[in-house]
Amino acid sequence: MLETKVISNSEVLYVGRDDGDTSPSTKALHDFQINGGGGGGLIRSWVDSMRACSPTRPKSFNNQSCWIKEHPSALNMFEEILNKSEGKQVVMFLDYDGTLSPIVDDPDRAFMSKKMRNTVRKLAKCFPTAIVSGRCREKVSSFVKLTELYYAGSHGMDIKGPEQGPKYKKENQSLLCQPATEFLPVINEVFKKLLEKTKSIPGAKVENNKFCASVHFRCVEENKWSDLANQVRSVLKNYPKLMLTQGRKVLEIRPIIKWDKGKALEFLLESLGYNNCTDVFPIYIGDDLTDEDAFKILRDKKQGLGILVSKYAKETNASYSLQEPDEVMDFLERLVDWKQLRCGA
Repeated sequence: MLETKVISNSEVLYVGRDDGDTSPSTKALHDFQINGGGGGGLIRSWVDSMRACSPTRPKSFNNQSCWIKEHPSALNMFEEILNKSEGKQVVMFLDYDGTLSPIVDDPDRAFMSKKMRNTVRKLAKCFPTAIVSGRCREKVSSFVKLTELYYAGSHGMDIKGPEQGPKYKKENQSLLCQPATEFLPVINEVFKKLLEKTKSIPGAKVENNKFCASVHFRCVEENKWSDLANQVRSVLKNYPKLMLTQGRKVLEIRPIIKWDKGKALEFLLESLGYNNCTDVFPIYIGDDLTDEDAFKILRDKKQGLGILVSKYAKETNASYSLQEPDEVMDFLERLVDWKQLRCGA
């Protein structure tokens, strides 16, 4: 019988906001102060941050070319990446939206292609593979439709191992990590209030992702962003234990706990038996600001590498870049081919 390992909220500390961290995701958190200051100025800072996090046009050519030198294409530098991973166990971590599937107007229709699914299936046969998403775990699992993967939903606050038992784990133990269970009632309550409050904003869509709530504004006219920010703030100002972060055309309402995609990455590595190992090489691929927490962990530990999926130059802790999901698929295919060749498959 499989044993389930549960981590509760009692093992997770609340977030401190004065630790000096200047990573992209932390700065975004500081931008989104929910209370304090003048209401108008606060909302303007929110909207400015929303624009900065959701670029609609590329940077200047000089900036773009400099950025590419600092974050070269993972496809062009594939041999260099292989050399760095030589003699180590590769472990794959993949975001979903914008990484395995294209960004679409309707988040309920962010389907991955059959070809991408087949590529990820082959990848999981070669390396331990986890999907790390802001989506509800059940929803992202229903999109991917592969039972042999690890899934970390709600920005890593809901983690579950493969249904048939982890192939790479020495102990026959399934995984269940839910560090924010005490927040389920309040997230549901806020979700319902946000649904009601945002009805007046054309194009706004609120999504319940179990341990967090998401307010999508991809289909909201930019001149309505301040109205949307006002409505969101009017709800959140009454919930001091929730915080607001941002992604690509989405506002994320999350519990104020020290848990994010970076913590999820560390938890999964430890669960796989690779905690403090020097012979493991995690590769994390993602496109969103929330993925920066995982990129930063890898950068600070000088372990493995992060790959940002973006057509635009942006501040990042990732080492390499890919432009779109099609390039992600090409990179994953090359990894699979390399592994199969080494194993004589």
